[in-house]
Amino acid sequence: MAQLLGDLHFLISASDVKQLGVCYAEAAFVGRSNVGKSSLLNAVAQQKQLARVSKTPGRTRLINVFQTGSDRWIIDLPGYGFASGPTDERASWQAMIEGYLTGRRSLRLVFVLIDAEVGPTKLDFQMIDWLRSMDLPYRAVATKTDRVKISKQLFQRKEVAAKLGLFPNDIAWVSSAKGTGIADFRREIAAVLEI
Repeated sequence: MAQLLGDLHFLISASDVKQLGVCYAEAAFVGRSNVGKSSLLNAVAQQKQLARVSKTPGRTRLINVFQTGSDRWIIDLPGYGFASGPTDERASWQAMIEGYLTGRRSLRLVFVLIDAEVGPTKLDFQMIDWLRSMDLPYRAVATKTDRVKISKQLFQRKEVAAKLGLFPNDIAWVSSAKGTGIADFRREIAAVLEI
C-alpha cells in the first residue's frame, strides 16, 4: 500500500487566487507567522525540505500549492501577525488570504494552526471568528506540542480547547519535531481530500 501523501510535491506559488487552476479538493493551512505551517507540511509529507522553513517569521509570502495525486492540493498560506517584510507587502497578505479562502469552491477544510505552548492569540480568535462568519469549515491544530512539558500536556490541551470553546479531542495535537500525532493528522488530511 502506498504511503498516504507520499507523493506530495510543490506545484505552484501565486499572489492571487485567480492564478490558481482547478483541482478536485484542497485543504489549507493558516496560522500565525512562525507557528510551524511549513514544518508541519514537511512532517506530513515525510520530507525535510518540501516547504521552506525559516526561523524568521513571515517567509511564506505567497499562496503555496502542494499537490498529491492528480488533483488534490494542500495550500500553505502566509502567516498572520508579526512577520518581517515591507509594511505594504504585509498588508496585501490579508487580502490574498481572504481572497483565497473565499474564492475556492474546492476548499474542503481550513486547518487553523495554533501554538500549543502559547495557546490561541487574539489573531487566532479573529481568524476563527472570521471563518465562522464566512461559514467556512475549519479544524484547530495545536503545533509544537513537544515544547509543552509532558506533565502539563493534558492541562494545556484542555486549556487550549476551553479557550476555543471546543473539547480537547476536537483539536489535533501534533509535533513536527517529535512526530507526535503526525500519522493521525496525515490520515485526516487524506480523508478530507478523499484520497
